Amino acid sequence: MAIQCPGCGRRYDPALFEFGRTIHCTCGARVGREQRIGSSPANQEPRFIADAMLGRVARWLRTLGYDTVFNDAIADFELVRRALLENRILLTRDRRIPEEWRIDNCLILDTRGTQDQLAEVVSALGLPHPDRLFTRCRHCNVELEPIPRAEVADGVPTRVLERTDDFFHCPECERVYWRGSHTERMSKLIDRVFDKAEASG
Repeated sequence: MAIQCPGCGRRYDPALFEFGRTIHCTCGARVGREQRIGSSPANQEPRFIADAMLGRVARWLRTLGYDTVFNDAIADFELVRRALLENRILLTRDRRIPEEWRIDNCLILDTRGTQDQLAEVVSALGLPHPDRLFTRCRHCNVELEPIPRAEVADGVPTRVLERTDDFFHCPECERVYWRGSHTERMSKLIDRVFDKAEASG
């Protein structure tokens, strides 16, 4: 069925509006489909895809345990396409995206600092404080797996090996993770973010 311009009534081929894309009619009106990309189902934990300006936010969302795609070279069309096909919430600071694509699951962040942006995501979506942090690789987004202490003996500082029993690694990039003073600092920052989000909500 052809898509009709709300301004002049001109009819367009539906193929022009794939993934919610909109176009400008010759009369100046913006034309697009009525349906929009839907939000995540209520029983599904939200998954994200972040644009090139939000790499730090993406890494912190991974720290919170959320499946978050980030590629600083990805084009807007691919962002929207993956948001639709993979049922992800698109995070962006680019206001042109919701103008060019009619999408519901697109959150435009107005703040600039990483902590403020993360608090904005938490507040806007009502994300609960996670019970389990540090379950994903901050670099690859892959879920971490336990690894025997003996297998990381040559790859971590001696003082860490002496004080730590539990280690995890990313099966994708082979980075090794453990809990220490750095994770304590990160946990405190996360607490501040959730406090800020609650205060702003």
